[in-house]
Amino acid sequence: MADILSYITFGIVVFMFIVFVMMIFSWRWIAKMIVRKTGNIIFTDSYQENIIEMIPGFKHMGIQNVLENNLRTESGDVLNRPLGSSKTWPHLDSITFIPAQTSPFAISGDEEVDVSVKIGPKAKKPMKIDIPLMISGMAYGVGVSREVRLSFAQAANKTGTAINSGEGGIMKEELEAAGKYILQFSKTEWGKEEEFIKRADMIEIKLGQGAKLGIGTKISPKNLTGRAREVMGLKAEEDAVIHEHFFENQTLEDLKELVDELRDMSGGVPIGAKMGAGGKIEEDIDHLLEMGVDYIAVDGGQAATHAGAPILADDFGIPTLHAVVRASNHLKRRKMKDQVSLIVSGGLLIPGHFLKALALGADAVYLGSAILFSVAHGQVTKSLPFEPPTQVVWNEGKYSHQFKVKDGAESAEKFLKASTEEMKMALRAMGKRSLSELSRRDLTSYDELTARMIGIPFTFNPWPEKGRKK
Repeated sequence: MADILSYITFGIVVFMFIVFVMMIFSWRWIAKMIVRKTGNIIFTDSYQENIIEMIPGFKHMGIQNVLENNLRTESGDVLNRPLGSSKTWPHLDSITFIPAQTSPFAISGDEEVDVSVKIGPKAKKPMKIDIPLMISGMAYGVGVSREVRLSFAQAANKTGTAINSGEGGIMKEELEAAGKYILQFSKTEWGKEEEFIKRADMIEIKLGQGAKLGIGTKISPKNLTGRAREVMGLKAEEDAVIHEHFFENQTLEDLKELVDELRDMSGGVPIGAKMGAGGKIEEDIDHLLEMGVDYIAVDGGQAATHAGAPILADDFGIPTLHAVVRASNHLKRRKMKDQVSLIVSGGLLIPGHFLKALALGADAVYLGSAILFSVAHGQVTKSLPFEPPTQVVWNEGKYSHQFKVKDGAESAEKFLKASTEEMKMALRAMGKRSLSELSRRDLTSYDELTARMIGIPFTFNPWPEKGRKK
């Protein structure tokens, strides 16, 4: 029997070798045959039976729309897309800075540039940070893993900035690792302990966000596992619920009382509110001012999220560019620009975006997607090529257990430092020694509509319409 198996094995090996040799010498003929057969089918089949029907089909519907509709068809449920909207929004790229070359002149590279920021200047205990870049609220458990949160906390501490808790669980080891800590006071049952409120350097009442607005969610036990459930105080079979409101029959007066209560409990740290930027942003800001906030965080339409319905991300909100301009203008009209700080987020991905948002009137910016991809730098290969890179950072990601805190912290720290140095270089190129000297007067745009909207020079015409000399 053994001899027979040996002969069979030998025969198979010989046969495979012969086939391999034949393929080497006849590959051109095989390739030509395949091309000829394929071409004959494509060029002769009627359009209704032809595979090329997919080309106009994809162009008509868009590849992403086709794929997402297939996912809807398969599940029958609301689609939860990660990383927010994928459509093209008006953005900051058509805006450029005006250099100082003749008078004034650029600042020497060895001169220090002050980019420190004070948030909530009218608060009893304003929050001071060394750089205007803060880490946005990417929540533990609900979004990212424990390891990612610890990496963010360490990086924020080493660069002298702040980290936002997000609406997930709050770990004591994260609080110990962090420097400045922003407690996001969310519409949840967790994260509201008095010890957290007293530890916070700033408190942010979350009314909404750019990619999900004010809509809540319910997360089942199978989609929220591990230590996060314990930290959030959830029972074994209990859903994690993020509500739409803080109070039953909620009113603005209820929210005003909440601001006052948090201000007293915290000892006077800045109390702010976060909202998604909408078409009635001025009215929303008026309501927040009525609540008595010390800062306003505005999340533009390009903002990302761990998971959200495409209809909310794509078909609501206004672009971050429009949001920062309208919010800044309205705070000036209300004579509150120097009293209430403005924080902006949503689609701000590179140092140029960060600095332009600050020039347009933001006091600081939140980083989300940019810092999330940076913290995973060098570790994304653990999930590739069969899973997306985010499977390394999500709490329920298949490769989250392989994420290294030390590597993540170093990567995020380097990104923050490199981005800050680029921003300082740009300020020197504009002849400025401090971020406080930056304003819209340092901007121009090669898009006339953008220039007119903001009130900055159009590059083909050096003066906005209202400032042109007759």
